[in-house]
Amino acid sequence: MDSICLVEDNEKVSSFIKKGLNEHKYGVDVTPNAENALQMLQQKNYNLVILDVMLPGMSGIDFCKEVRKNQPLLPILMLSALGTIDDRVNGLKSGADDYLVKPFHFNELLARIEALLRRKKVAEEENHILSFGGLKLNTWDKTAEREGQQIILTAKEYSLLELFIQHPAKLLSREFIMEKVWGINFDTGTNMVDVYVNYLRNKIQKGFDKKLIHTVIGMGYILKD
Repeated sequence: MDSICLVEDNEKVSSFIKKGLNEHKYGVDVTPNAENALQMLQQKNYNLVILDVMLPGMSGIDFCKEVRKNQPLLPILMLSALGTIDDRVNGLKSGADDYLVKPFHFNELLARIEALLRRKKVAEEENHILSFGGLKLNTWDKTAEREGQQIILTAKEYSLLELFIQHPAKLLSREFIMEKVWGINFDTGTNMVDVYVNYLRNKIQKGFDKKLIHTVIGMGYILKD
């Protein structure tokens, strides 16, 4: 069940929307103000936000801007009685994904919600695949392959490869790698990073002519094609 945060201070409107969405198997939590909504977003992972523009206290516009600092992909559907072009533009520029003018037909609201959720699903499916030079990492099931050939990695090897792919063509120091993969400060007396980089190289480069992980003597390692 997709969960929706509904931020609407008009009780009749919020009851109408909640009842209709519940009938279509959506879970809906309602709050009359943006401040409460910000707390709700920290406590629960919502699939979508329906937001009135004119709210007591923090406005819907300011709420949107605040949410976008930490949740750039969360779909936000803005509702408002303000229907001029400038009003719509301001709403969309603040971070809303769609803008629906009141009064509206429930079927139109439903159609827009479905469209935003489809778009979110496509974006999530695209974002969970990391790729570089024939390498592909699936961050959902933690699997790896190169040019269609599956690569079996340990948990640390996977974390190390993910770090490299997240920073393509960038020199990564041993200190940086140790902190990000092992969560500890680098100990100059250990060669743990070098050992694991060699493990990883053997797995992702064996049988391939093109080498991907390169050593920069005295500085660290770099993933480049």
